[in-house]
Amino acid sequence: MRRPLAVLGLLVVLLAACRSSGRAEPAPVPEPLRPAWQPVTLPMPSGLSGRLALRDVASCARRWFVVGAVVDAAGVTHPAAWSSADAATWAPLRPVPRSPYGVENVLTAAGCRDGRLGAVGGKSGGVHGNPRISTWRQVADGSLVEVPAEFEVFGGADAVNVGRIAGGPRGWLLSGNRATGAAAWVSPDGSEFRLVSAVPGLATDATGRPWVADGAATTSGWLMVGSVLPSGRTGSRAVAWTSADGSAWRRAVLPGGGADQDLQRVVRAGDRMVAVGRRGDGLGAWLGEGDTWRPGGGLGGAGTDRPGRVWGLTARGDGVWAVVAGSAARAGWFSADGARWSPVSLPVAVPAASDRTVAVVAAGELALLLVDDGARAEVWAARGPWGPG
Repeated sequence: MRRPLAVLGLLVVLLAACRSSGRAEPAPVPEPLRPAWQPVTLPMPSGLSGRLALRDVASCARRWFVVGAVVDAAGVTHPAAWSSADAATWAPLRPVPRSPYGVENVLTAAGCRDGRLGAVGGKSGGVHGNPRISTWRQVADGSLVEVPAEFEVFGGADAVNVGRIAGGPRGWLLSGNRATGAAAWVSPDGSEFRLVSAVPGLATDATGRPWVADGAATTSGWLMVGSVLPSGRTGSRAVAWTSADGSAWRRAVLPGGGADQDLQRVVRAGDRMVAVGRRGDGLGAWLGEGDTWRPGGGLGGAGTDRPGRVWGLTARGDGVWAVVAGSAARAGWFSADGARWSPVSLPVAVPAASDRTVAVVAAGELALLLVDDGARAEVWAARGPWGPG
């Protein structure tokens, strides 16, 4: 009877040795952080009724903003924006349209500079139903004034999209894409934007076709992030563009191996830039200091349903917070350094569909989450430090 027992013992030892010499077990996911989320109520703008269609949030200089539109019973949209000093009590801003399309604009992107709002709005129209894009700027009396532009500035034969808006010491940056490749629109004060496209670094060239997803101000100018699809190859590479003045841009492919990659959101966190996007079958971070970038940590199992959607990225006083498509328990992620990420419990699930909207912003220990599923728009606020559950 001893021989079978001896053989069994030998098998146990061999199996243990195989496990110890094989691939390392993945690190356990940290305990989720559980902010105390509270719903935020936005008052209906005077003279309007209908459903709120919310699209973006922004904050700077102790001011908070939400933008979108009111959709009336007839389906007509009306531009709408709200402002708050504490993210608890909100007041509608007075929109001042300057064009026929501006009257029905949906404000799709928000940025902030020196405590004032800048926004991008649009409304489909014309013979071909193309989006008619306008920018909006908050003026001294607090109202939000449309800044009409010649059609070719944002539209025309080369039009693809106008995406995010960012404010910074040098003014304003819009990031987007044209048929010629990546594009930027810059302005010192928001009163007029200048298109920069089809120039070295931004234009499609022998190295591939670029795509810009987001932009931000840096200590030395502007940064945009996205991807490039190399000529004659499948699989994109993560890319960052830098510029001191918004006119001349330098493109750099980021390190991270040969996996299919893109960058979808970027934020400044102190002296460091943090970007998050797709890395192979999941989502991961990249960390930038000056002109040097390196891969950061992965966001757990988030984004494994390719291609992986990053809805928002923002900097808190103690780190960065990303929101991706997923369940309420797996859509939020927080990192103090960009290397190790912890799940953040959210009050609602985050949709993946492109016709839905999710946005986030934070400052200090206050964070806002916006989720619009096409039928109902909700805004949530969380104050104070985030502790594990």
